[in-house]
Amino acid sequence: MTSETGNGKSAVLGLQHLLAMYAGAVAVPLLIGTGLGFNEAQMTYLISIDIFMCGIATLLQLTVNKFFGIGLPVVLGCAIQAVAPLILIGQTHGVGTVYGSIIAAGIFVVLISGIFSKVEKLFPPIVTGTVITTIGLTLIPVAVTKMGGGDAAAKSFGDTTNLLLAFVTIILILAVQVFGRGFIRSIAVLVGLVGGTVLAALLGQVDLAAIGHAPMFHVPQPFYFGTPKFEPFSIILMIIISIVSMVESTGVYFALGDIVGKEVKEDDLKRGYRAEGLAVILGGLFNTFPYTGFSQNVGLVQLSGIKTRRPIYFSAIFLIILGLFPKVGALAQIIPEPVLGGGMLVMFGMVAVQGMKMLSKVDFNDEKNLLIIAISIGFGLGFNALPTLFAKLPETVQMFTGNGIVMSSLSAIVLNLLFHGYKKETK
Repeated sequence: MTSETGNGKSAVLGLQHLLAMYAGAVAVPLLIGTGLGFNEAQMTYLISIDIFMCGIATLLQLTVNKFFGIGLPVVLGCAIQAVAPLILIGQTHGVGTVYGSIIAAGIFVVLISGIFSKVEKLFPPIVTGTVITTIGLTLIPVAVTKMGGGDAAAKSFGDTTNLLLAFVTIILILAVQVFGRGFIRSIAVLVGLVGGTVLAALLGQVDLAAIGHAPMFHVPQPFYFGTPKFEPFSIILMIIISIVSMVESTGVYFALGDIVGKEVKEDDLKRGYRAEGLAVILGGLFNTFPYTGFSQNVGLVQLSGIKTRRPIYFSAIFLIILGLFPKVGALAQIIPEPVLGGGMLVMFGMVAVQGMKMLSKVDFNDEKNLLIIAISIGFGLGFNALPTLFAKLPETVQMFTGNGIVMSSLSAIVLNLLFHGYKKETK
């Protein structure tokens, strides 16, 4: 897909990106709102403003100037790792403290963006490739769970209808990739999602209730849930989560840079972190949540072959529109879990493959490199699968150890420094 892509095709590609990230984007407000006992009206606001702010946050990253914006085809969504800490803060100190801590964390990210951008040298191909591979492999079980219906404890989990929908979606994506040409091939995931949803509708598996319950129009309101409150422990907690998000975003930036053929430099990272920090501040002001680069869209960029930001601009605009018209936005909620799972399996697999491609630049004859990769991926997958391994450690420590991607990142960085030093290249 070249930079000459027309607006019509770019819009469809943008829609594909929106559908790819929609479920992950609404998952955070659903989980947090439920955890804090929000009523239906509050949940409707929370989901609508979340989608709206995802579009604003994405625009901040796409718009490049000397202050902010990384200029890569990156889609921003709510950071899933913020769910448990925000529920804890809300239950302990109230909703106002939730948004006070988010605003403070966003300011922190903006202030340290210049310092944090210097970690570029800590991310040679052996580190970035390992982290991206771990991200993809870590997310695959999420896709498989959705393929079975979304709830592994449900009696209907893995029934023949769910499996049929999931595998038909995968087969459609594969068929379009194999037999499609040009633009059609680039929207393989969108074709799979639409085709899977049509089949689900024929089987009576599509629920339109979300559209009926949603209001026609919604206006974003600052401080919807009240005045923000600033509590020291809550702020420190959210700053830790923000650092975690910055580490994950760094991996996303490098992966996208590798895909589109752009070298990500220190100044690019600085602008990227600032845009992310500004998005977090706006999230706090409008009572939504912290934002980070969405990994699933990395796989979609790789799969569709786009090299331009134009489709992502359309994604951002669509997100803003959906945030203003909840009934339209609710259309994306009718995609059944198994259909989403089938599409996500392909996309997350592509993320892992992108990481392996980056690792192809590493010298595998060096046993130290083998150890770095083996231990880091082992930490990432193992600790993510069984976070209770560290249940007896302090909660602050568990926030790191319970996140496999962060543990993979930290171990890869530390081991690379230990074996190769700060300045030595491992390309």
